[in-house]
Amino acid sequence: MADDHTGRVEEQSDREDAERRGHHRLELEFGRRADFDDPKHEWRRLFSELLGTFFLVLVGAGGAVVNAQSDGAISRAAAVTAPGLMVMAIILFMGAVSGAHLNPAVSIAFAARGDFPWRRVPGYVIVQLIGATLACLFLWAVLGKLGMLGATEPGPGISATQAMLMELILTVGLVSVILGTASGAQNVGVFGALGVGSYIILAGLWSSPISGASMNPARSFGPDMALLDFTNYWAYVVGPLAGALIAVGFAYVLRGPGGGKSGAAAAQGRIGPLRTTDEKE
Repeated sequence: MADDHTGRVEEQSDREDAERRGHHRLELEFGRRADFDDPKHEWRRLFSELLGTFFLVLVGAGGAVVNAQSDGAISRAAAVTAPGLMVMAIILFMGAVSGAHLNPAVSIAFAARGDFPWRRVPGYVIVQLIGATLACLFLWAVLGKLGMLGATEPGPGISATQAMLMELILTVGLVSVILGTASGAQNVGVFGALGVGSYIILAGLWSSPISGASMNPARSFGPDMALLDFTNYWAYVVGPLAGALIAVGFAYVLRGPGGGKSGAAAAQGRIGPLRTTDEKE
């Protein structure tokens, strides 16, 4: 019995040491944790989401714009690979600040899972939409109104309903990967970045001719807002949001309820006040 007690004490001590080392690394990279615990610094997370979504849409929509400007110099494979690689980079360089959602469907999924406070969802969604729109306006200003500014539309012979269903199933997979790599022992930045980025590339390689493989209402909103044409936008809202909620249900079946520290840390970033289901808002 004494040996068991000693082992538990040593294990607890090791966990505390690991946590202190983690906090120290975060302070070296981002500054003092106390600075981010202050609610006044919520703007850092919102700016992180705006900047990350800007770069994601810049690359995602930019492929079509540059392709139109250069008479088809960019292949479809390159156009769908670029956003996946950009997502990998964004998760690695700023995931610890905001969680690197970059997608309203992801923010809502994390909140429905219990890993992210619902009260922070509106702010995240608003800045994601703004970042996406700014990216498309930048492309328009620099290269011109080309390639429909990268708008995601149903492919030839594909109805908006078919595109919506494709977006739904693709988003089920995307959000499942995100929630899975944000849980337990898998909650490692590199795993999350590789898993999510790889999924985006694979989904785009085979399904982009059907729906554009958006999986992201913000990604589709940017070009539509710049062009003031929301004809098929409903498909790129209904599909991803429904897919995200289905993925939350799958996560419950696979891993039980969320709201633990590991999932919350991935969803909220590793700096600032961490909200779990065991704590009051």
